[in-house]
Amino acid sequence: MDGKSRGSDIVLKRRAKPGTPRFLLLGGSGAYSLPERTLGLRLGTRRVRTPYGFAGPVHLYERDGFPYFFLSRHGERGYETTAPYVNYRANVYAAKTLGVERIIAWSGPGIISKRMRPGDLALPDDLLDFTRNRPRTFYEARGIGFLRQFPVFCDAVRRALLDVRAEERGGLRMHKGGTYACTEGPRLETPAEVRFLARAGADMVGMTLCPEAFLARELEICYAPVAYLTNYAEGVREMPYRRGVLFEGMLVGAGEGRVEKAKNAIPPLAVAAARALEGRGRDCPCAVSMERYRRAGVIGPDFRTWVSPPGVRKG
Repeated sequence: MDGKSRGSDIVLKRRAKPGTPRFLLLGGSGAYSLPERTLGLRLGTRRVRTPYGFAGPVHLYERDGFPYFFLSRHGERGYETTAPYVNYRANVYAAKTLGVERIIAWSGPGIISKRMRPGDLALPDDLLDFTRNRPRTFYEARGIGFLRQFPVFCDAVRRALLDVRAEERGGLRMHKGGTYACTEGPRLETPAEVRFLARAGADMVGMTLCPEAFLARELEICYAPVAYLTNYAEGVREMPYRRGVLFEGMLVGAGEGRVEKAKNAIPPLAVAAARALEGRGRDCPCAVSMERYRRAGVIGPDFRTWVSPPGVRKG
C-alpha cells in the first residue's frame, strides 16, 4: 500500500467514514497473531509522524458497529521490536493527535504471586518502575510534569473492564488488582531479581507499561492495562530448561492453550468496556492532570505546545 503525506500523518488506506473514535486498544505481545476477525473489520491504517518519529501503524477497526483504533506495540507481523526499544512517546503522542481519550493496553507479564496461574487475566492497579534507559517524559527541560500518580490507572476504565460480563471475557478467571513490576529487558529477570520484586510487593513482572502509563497521564489520556499471564517468573516454580521453546521452559506445555485463549479474549473484553464508556464524560484525574499548569497560564489549550522537542537538555 502506498501513501501520500498529509500534514503530520500519512493515510495508507481507508474504506469507510465511521464516527470519530476516541478509544485506542494498544496491543502487546501476541497482538500480531490474533485469529482472523478477532479485532473486527479493518477500515483503514494511518502512519502518524510525531516530533519523536513515526508511531507504529494505527489501524481503524469496527467491531459490532463500534469504531476504535488499534496499535500493535511490538510489530505487525511478529515480535519485531522488544520492549526497551518501543517508541512509547511517538505512540502516545499519535493517539492524542488522533483524538484518543482512553487507552486500554495489554501486556503479557510473568507471574510472581502464588495466587495467579498462566492463562488468567489481571487488571493491575499499581506499578513498580525498574526501567532505566527509556525516554520517560514529554517535558524535558521544562518546569512542568510534577504529576500525582494516584490512582495509577484510570478508575473509570478499570471499573468498565471489571463490569464486562464473564462470557464476554471468555469465562476466564480475572484478578481485580495487583502490582505490576516493569523491568528494562529485553532479557528476562534472574531468580534473585524476582525474589527482590516479590519482597517489593510485585504480583507480576513485565516490560511494557512504563513509561507508557506515565506518558498517557502527561497528555491527559485515560489509561488502564489488561494483563494476560503468560508464564511463571524465574524461581517462582522450579522449571527445567527446555531448549528452543517459548521462554525456554518457563511455561508448562498444558498452559499454552490457556494463555492463547486469554490473549484472544482481550480485544472483545476491551471493546466491550470502551463501548460502555462511550458518550460518558471523563470525570477523573487523568482528564485534568495538567490543570494546575493551565490555570497558571504555563500551558495553553494545544497539547503540541506543551511538549519539548526530543533531545532538549538544560544548559
